[in-house]
Amino acid sequence: MNTGQLARLFKVLSAPARVRIVQLLRNRVLCVGALSKRLDVTQGAVSQHLRILRDAGLVKAERRGYYSWPGSSFDAEGRQREYMARIREIERNLGMRIVMDEEPLDAEASVTRFLNEVKTSKPDGLLLIPFKKGHWGHVTRIVEEAGIPAGGLATLGVLLVGHVNQLHLKSGVYLISSLDNLDAVEYGMKMIKTARWMREGRIVNIRGSETTETTVPHLGTQVRTVPHKRFYEAFRRTEAVDAVRELAGAYLKNAKEVVQPSEADILEAAKTYFVLKQIVEAEGADAVMMDCLPGLRRPHKHVPPCMGFMSLRDEGIAAGCQSDLNATLTLMLVQQLFDRPGFQQNASMETEKNHYFGAHCTSASKMNGANGPSEPYMLMSHTEAGWGCVPRVLFSPGQEVTMALYVSGETPQMLVYTGEVVGCPSIPPTGGCRSNIEMTINEVDDVCDVKGMHQIIFYGNYAKQLRAFCQLYGIDVVT
Repeated sequence: MNTGQLARLFKVLSAPARVRIVQLLRNRVLCVGALSKRLDVTQGAVSQHLRILRDAGLVKAERRGYYSWPGSSFDAEGRQREYMARIREIERNLGMRIVMDEEPLDAEASVTRFLNEVKTSKPDGLLLIPFKKGHWGHVTRIVEEAGIPAGGLATLGVLLVGHVNQLHLKSGVYLISSLDNLDAVEYGMKMIKTARWMREGRIVNIRGSETTETTVPHLGTQVRTVPHKRFYEAFRRTEAVDAVRELAGAYLKNAKEVVQPSEADILEAAKTYFVLKQIVEAEGADAVMMDCLPGLRRPHKHVPPCMGFMSLRDEGIAAGCQSDLNATLTLMLVQQLFDRPGFQQNASMETEKNHYFGAHCTSASKMNGANGPSEPYMLMSHTEAGWGCVPRVLFSPGQEVTMALYVSGETPQMLVYTGEVVGCPSIPPTGGCRSNIEMTINEVDDVCDVKGMHQIIFYGNYAKQLRAFCQLYGIDVVT
């Protein structure tokens, strides 16, 4: 090498970043994205440094295609940049932390390193994105050895039928084989976030005379039971302050019709919302359930809390009737997964029309979510008690709905049905609770084969997404 060449070489290596690139590339091949991450500079800056080094004969560059599948025209690095930007957006949307390794797990050694990191850090779940068929063995190895819920996106054209079917129905896995479907990835991340929320969540149960604490098997949700007396005393102390009067006024103003209740009944009903909310906040709870019927018997301890339950559900707080744990857990899951409140109801059937019929004395009115409009409702007296104020929510005919019920236990189940609202049979002549629904059921030929009691009905057909959650978390689906 003559002095001129030596001078040019020294000039090329005068930039510390270029010296570092040469050091990094001495014993391994790295892509622009990996170099950018290690040097903490933009990919554009790395490309400029590489061009200078390449012109000086210090590095070689090659554009790698994929042998056979998905093909040499597949731009894996471009896809990775697009996906990473969208994943950062998902992170912001869901308010969760998603740590992505930008370097590909190309060799068995790198997969082993990754598995060791997973076992040490114990994340809530995994997101695996194979960009070539040859990496599929790495995906299946990670799924088997990590033993935690895993979501995977293989964009269309990466996997063949044998690969897809290998994990498509595997418990603990949510596999997406779809063209750049980051919306499905976002739902996968939301499922992982929901499972953690349920595990860290608390239900306050207003029932009986004892204070107890239990933990729901499988989901891990804590249930703290507090005595009825707590609600009775708080209700007695609650006065008709401005906030109570404002809520009662809103109930009256927004009602399509007031049938039995007086303005005094409506005012008392508004108090129950504030009492329930106070107990939820005092207990640091995420949901509430209550055995309300004992307090409605003579001598009355409080008014029906059904309007309070409606308002809580409308703002996104699960509120379960009759201290039904399974119904309350389902309300929580549906709210977190789909941003939908629900209608817990007593199951029955219209056998001549082969329609499902359900009824209860409370329901959310904002069935399209907390930010959506309210369905019309009437104000009526409580069915069993014959007094007080409860909502009769009028569900929209033709609306697609999902009906589900989580059945807790060491081997949990989820009842899942879909259908369409036919209408809300008039009261009278129809008996039963004030909010009612008549609907079709898609999954059974004979509606009498529908299983469960106090199932949760919510707007939209979310059966596929609900089944995906069940598969990811080892919950048996029953129809």
